[in-house]
Amino acid sequence: MEFFKILKKYKNARVGEINTTHGRILTPVFMPVGTQATVKIMTPLDLEEMGYEVILANTYHLYLRPGVDIIKKFNGLHKFMGWNKNILTDSGGFQVFSLQALRKITKEGVIFKSHIDGSEHLFTPEKVIEIQNILNGDIIMCLDECPPYPATHEYVNDSLDKTIEWAKRSKLAHKKENQHLFGIIQGGIYKDLRERAMEEMFKLDFPGYALGGVSVGEDKELIYRVVEWCGPMMPENKPRYLMGVGTPEDIWYAVERGIDMFDCVFPTRIARNGNIYTAEGQIAVRNSEFKEDDRPMDENCNCYACKNFSRAYIRHLFNVHEILGMRLTTLHNLHFMIRLIEIIRKSIIDETFEKEKEKFFKKYRI
Repeated sequence: MEFFKILKKYKNARVGEINTTHGRILTPVFMPVGTQATVKIMTPLDLEEMGYEVILANTYHLYLRPGVDIIKKFNGLHKFMGWNKNILTDSGGFQVFSLQALRKITKEGVIFKSHIDGSEHLFTPEKVIEIQNILNGDIIMCLDECPPYPATHEYVNDSLDKTIEWAKRSKLAHKKENQHLFGIIQGGIYKDLRERAMEEMFKLDFPGYALGGVSVGEDKELIYRVVEWCGPMMPENKPRYLMGVGTPEDIWYAVERGIDMFDCVFPTRIARNGNIYTAEGQIAVRNSEFKEDDRPMDENCNCYACKNFSRAYIRHLFNVHEILGMRLTTLHNLHFMIRLIEIIRKSIIDETFEKEKEKFFKKYRI
């Protein structure tokens, strides 16, 4: 079974197909974030009925709670969380490096203290692969150092040395054929370092590659610049993954430059705060202006929430702190994202990408 193939290409944008033991993933794809082995407030059935084929879970958090010994008893995350489709596990590198005062970076790996109880742990490239082998995700990631923003060229260069060496060690440690290990391209906002990262990573011949170290505090203009540099240069015959990025405008921009895979907490996080995506842009449905609004959240949407409930009702749920409000806004935002991806995918197949993009942004306010 071929892991990845391109079904249609229109300029730099691609429609592709990833195949794993848990089924097909059509690309471009948006992956909901299920950090703790759950996409917050959603059931696996909710996600399946919307059409999601892959979700993301996090190695760092699951290593700490419930612990790999428990997940091992279930033969991995799929049975543990009741999700029979694809799972991508992040290495936990971003979470560890965000701890700042609680961690120390060495050539061997990262020593860090748990944010839960202060206990000390060591993540090496080999240890992270071992944990992800137990989690049994379909796509897994190398441990990398995610440099902060801003950071000097010297710092990012030294950081990149570690990431490249850790990638080599990760590949040697990884033995499970049913899991596909992706390499991560770091280099911060420095073009020469991104180019060096790609040169070294491509030699290792991973089945897929991710752009890491973006969305760590820099302006969108800088994120887009990295995509502009790297997207078209990444291997044509392998999936291209932009880590931690996935607002509607980001996806349009990056797909146009050859990116295939996205994940982002933003659609579910803003939903829990009463913010929703609509064809006209993002609105705060919990605001008082919607107190008597009998319209659905988005009149162009056919999700369960929009077909059955008004903005006034959903605002009321938030106002009285009923969890159903968060559930309905989350369901809607995830529905919005997968339908957006379907529109983009179809526009590539039909070679109408620019026309659909213009149509989308004619209404959608950023």
